[in-house]
Amino acid sequence: MYRFLLSRQWVILTLFGLALIPVMIELGFWQLHRHEHRVARNERIARSLDAPAVAVGTLSAPGRQVAPADAWRTVTAKGTYHSGHEVVVRQRTAADEKSIGYYVLTPLIMEDGRAVLVNRGWIPAGGDLTKFPEVPAAPSGTVEVTGRLMPDETTGNSGIKDKQGLPPRQIMMINSRELTGSVGKPVLGGYVQLTGTSPKVSGKQPEPVPAPDHSGIGPHMAYAIQWWLFAAGVPVGWVVLVRRELRDRLAAAQRPEQEQVTAVPA
Repeated sequence: MYRFLLSRQWVILTLFGLALIPVMIELGFWQLHRHEHRVARNERIARSLDAPAVAVGTLSAPGRQVAPADAWRTVTAKGTYHSGHEVVVRQRTAADEKSIGYYVLTPLIMEDGRAVLVNRGWIPAGGDLTKFPEVPAAPSGTVEVTGRLMPDETTGNSGIKDKQGLPPRQIMMINSRELTGSVGKPVLGGYVQLTGTSPKVSGKQPEPVPAPDHSGIGPHMAYAIQWWLFAAGVPVGWVVLVRRELRDRLAAAQRPEQEQVTAVPA
């Protein structure tokens, strides 16, 4: 009755199904790991945002990468902006995640002579992308800035590809090591995403970069369960196909007998 399972068609179908099961199980675990990574990231961001502010120099130093546990930590720095070495970061979105423009990156020369890069916020792109855009002037004199400490951007951690031949004072990624030479001062690793300035700044300023959404966990757990259900459905589907094939074969075998019976004269 089940000899048809040894046919070439059914052997290929069975092997294909057996190969799909571990692949789908592995894809489910991959999505589960992504879910766990997302949850751990949200918890790390929440801890950093809730932690008390500290001086940026206690968490960063020239040539030193920002530790993952220190990312998003609220930090403070006191000094004067060095607007002559200000640059803009291309192809960044506003808070609505739709409008394309620039981040304004200005070095702050601290009282100890070291510099820290400050992302002062977002401005819309102008009509001519080959020219340096009109940027709201940085506050003059000594200021104390508060912001979120961020690690240097690389292609690996941001997915952004660096480009050569950009217009003057325009960059693709915020990387303290790449900008140390142009600033002319020792630059702390990472950068500060500005949230406040003292004394308070009057006049138009770049749009602040919003805090990250660390409440959502994404669809990865649902995808993991979906892949595992698919894996469980493979043997179920195989059994259904086998039973259907067997039913069709039995019906085909009975049909000639019925035809012979009806053909015999009364």
